[in-house]
Amino acid sequence: MFPDRVVSGMRPTGALHLGHYHGALKNWVKMQSELPCLFFVADWHALTTHYDDPSVIAASTWDMVIDWLAAGVDPLQSTLFIQSKVPEHAELHLLLSMATPLGWLERVPTYKDQQEKLADRDLATYGFLGYPLLQAADVLIYRASLVPVGDDQVPHVEMMRELARRFNHMYGKEKGFEEKARDAIKKLGGKGAKIYNELRTLFQEQGKQDALEQAKAMLGEAQSLSAADRERLLAYLEGKGKTILIEPHARLTEASRLPGLDGQKMSKSYGNAIALREDKESVTKKVKTMPTDPARVRRTDPGDPDKCPVWQFHQVYSDVSTKEWVVKGCKSAGIGCLECKQPVIDAILKEQEPMRERAQQYLDDPALVRAIVADGCDKARALAQETMRDVREVMGLSYN
Repeated sequence: MFPDRVVSGMRPTGALHLGHYHGALKNWVKMQSELPCLFFVADWHALTTHYDDPSVIAASTWDMVIDWLAAGVDPLQSTLFIQSKVPEHAELHLLLSMATPLGWLERVPTYKDQQEKLADRDLATYGFLGYPLLQAADVLIYRASLVPVGDDQVPHVEMMRELARRFNHMYGKEKGFEEKARDAIKKLGGKGAKIYNELRTLFQEQGKQDALEQAKAMLGEAQSLSAADRERLLAYLEGKGKTILIEPHARLTEASRLPGLDGQKMSKSYGNAIALREDKESVTKKVKTMPTDPARVRRTDPGDPDKCPVWQFHQVYSDVSTKEWVVKGCKSAGIGCLECKQPVIDAILKEQEPMRERAQQYLDDPALVRAIVADGCDKARALAQETMRDVREVMGLSYN
């Protein structure tokens, strides 16, 4: 049995903003206290759309890691690393590509969607088409059980599951598997072996799910089994071959409710973003100049919060009493737009203050960031190499 593990990554294409924080980083910070987490800089993925101008990638990589640390991602709880520093990702991607049907890649919803959105770039490349396959390798190589994603990325996780199933079906037929499984049963002792065989029969012949769960629990507690034997008996229990790659599950994350300053999705390319560590004066100026309900031409004109982008910020940052004050004051023209914006400014600055403080030590000493990432790369690579040893072996590439 492989331990539960979380894997997620971000492309280094520019400074992170508050939309990234509310859409992903807050969730990362929460998850790192629950399960082992690996978070990586997806620099190879950045090349799928920025291959003609990769100059932004290196600088953005270090800025992004500092943003993660500033947001509260803890290197003592999470493994932070750079994708290209673990070349096993590319090896697994290559090996998976040998048996991945082309149609699987072409049907991924984001493939055509991104081509339309990024029509100004030439995306008729294998790298872009193979993006979901590299993404699958990023997760499968760590035998991750959970991938935090938004709704739009669920098809990618489903594809990862299909790829893992296909791989296990094709290559999980370990030579002498049944004989090795029967030998492993004997290691459970007379009583344990009898219980295991009974539970296996109940599950395989009668489909009793509780028998499967009992057997799994028993194997999890068996001290006499090696990791390889435990894995064999789990597979034998379910009538499968050896599990090489784990089928990950999507862990749905709530989409960021924080829009851009103009009410659209927050994006650096739209010029409507507030950077994670933006200075106080700039944040204040940006919020003060936000558009409001167009019906409020004069201070004395009543407005409608639902038609105002500032109200969407109140939904994220303000407590119940403040929101009641906004609704009443806006609809009666009892407060002006600048008054309405001040609680939002205060709340954003309060949220950013600890981020700026955490980031400062890394800005003062960049060697600290390099050390954290170097350590993370070593840890990630050790896990990746373990998986690749098994992958090479079942594909006949170990040459022992």
